[in-house]
Amino acid sequence: QVQLVESGGGLVQPGGSLRLSCAVSGFTFSNYAMSWYRQAPGKERELVAVISNTGGFTKYGDSVKGRFIISRENAKNTVYLQMNSLKPEDTAVYYCAASRSRWAQREYWGQGTQVTVSS
Repeated sequence: QVQLVESGGGLVQPGGSLRLSCAVSGFTFSNYAMSWYRQAPGKERELVAVISNTGGFTKYGDSVKGRFIISRENAKNTVYLQMNSLKPEDTAVYYCAASRSRWAQREYWGQGTQVTVSS
């Protein structure tokens, strides 16, 4: 059964850092591009970052460029999101998603992990 399980969310102060992980199973991880999205209450879901199947290409949403880094370890079937210089506006539920390419429809989604940035 396909599973994508996010972890690493929590409460952090502004300016702090957090690393999210998404561990996947049930499909060939190395054949899929992986993405991170986030959604705050009352807001549209927003693309945070995308990484190609090999990790050779990455793309970031404008709001997180220079602060967040997406990476993956194919041997561990895991994609990461390193979040630095966090702002209250980063507060959201963060989801990972898998697609055949970075342009393709997202086939699989995780349940999400809450990130709250507050003093």
